Amino acid sequence: MAQEGKAYIHAALALYYAGQEVNEDNLKKVLDALGVQVDDAKVKMLVASLSEINLEEVLKQAVAAPVAAAAAAPAAAPAAEEAKAEEEKKEEEEEEEKEVDIGEGLGGLFGF
Repeated sequence: MAQEGKAYIHAALALYYAGQEVNEDNLKKVLDALGVQVDDAKVKMLVASLSEINLEEVLKQAVAAPVAAAAAAPAAAPAAEEAKAEEEKKEEEEEEEKEVDIGEGLGGLFGF
């Protein structure tokens, strides 16, 4: 079922990239050519939804977002590594404190 929904979106995008109008008739033709059983209600809903947005802008934003995230990732990586190193250092210090506390407790038991 989810694959079928993707076929509708892909068909609409194929029409867009081919420079064809994304309308009900064209979408049905593409879906038929793909061997997808056409649901008229889904076709109408998709065409109506796409008519309310600027598809070109949406696609530009979709392409720009991963590029921006990829550019920001290397800058964020050192900070994340530094925070992880600080956390590990804290854990080591806490572990050492526990060892000292245990040693002091045993010393009291055995008169050290």
